[in-house]
Amino acid sequence: MNGSRKAILVVSFGTSYVETRIKTIDRIEEDMKERYPDRRVYCAWTSGIIRRKVKERDGLCIPDIMGAMKQIAADGMTELVVQPTHVINGIETDRMMESVMSGRHLFARVSVGAPLLTTHEDNARIVQVIAGELRPKERETLGLMGHGTEHYANSIYAALDYQFKDAGYPNIFMGTVEAYPALDTLLRRVKEQEPERVILAPFMIVAGDHAQKDLAGESEDSWKSRFEKEGFKVSCVLKGLGEYAGVRELLLEHAQTAAEL
Repeated sequence: MNGSRKAILVVSFGTSYVETRIKTIDRIEEDMKERYPDRRVYCAWTSGIIRRKVKERDGLCIPDIMGAMKQIAADGMTELVVQPTHVINGIETDRMMESVMSGRHLFARVSVGAPLLTTHEDNARIVQVIAGELRPKERETLGLMGHGTEHYANSIYAALDYQFKDAGYPNIFMGTVEAYPALDTLLRRVKEQEPERVILAPFMIVAGDHAQKDLAGESEDSWKSRFEKEGFKVSCVLKGLGEYAGVRELLLEHAQTAAEL
């Protein structure tokens, strides 16, 4: 430390899958430390269930947002940037903002960075990142699994599906686990293309429970099983968005923008 009293709090939902945590959430935090050496980097997870699980199983004590903010203030930090690793401005971001505002009085200055997909430019960049990392070959189709939410921000998934097509990637489709576009919609649209192979990948920061079970699991209702039942050859790429350098770079830039406000 160089005497700076500035900090960054990286806020994630959390995951109980150690391997993907190291490659995604931990990597994002390490990138923050490297990019902004004048700021001390802290972390918080919003899922109480996951925090309790990793504490009991691994002895890993990760605070919630208020706990982290109190510790940051106790460490003498006076300026704080809160940067979520959330994909969209949904329910988790709304709840995060409530917690941040509750602890706002602890600091002279608090600013909040945007989630991954906040502007049209963000969406366009991520379309190119995904296409560059996972672009399916001719006669292949890529199906991306977003989380989905009842929040109005869920419309971003349908918009992204359109943006992939508009950017020249007609064989990349967006779907969600818990909202629209749902798997049935994805199946119907992919069948229209008659691909020889379907590639499935999570569109979430970590490749956790949804990726391991809902996407690539062996249960009859997993995405993998449903596509195989339709006669497709299926391969799954279990990489969270946090593993892609282009995704991490965009989050770093959001933190920088917040710091400059």
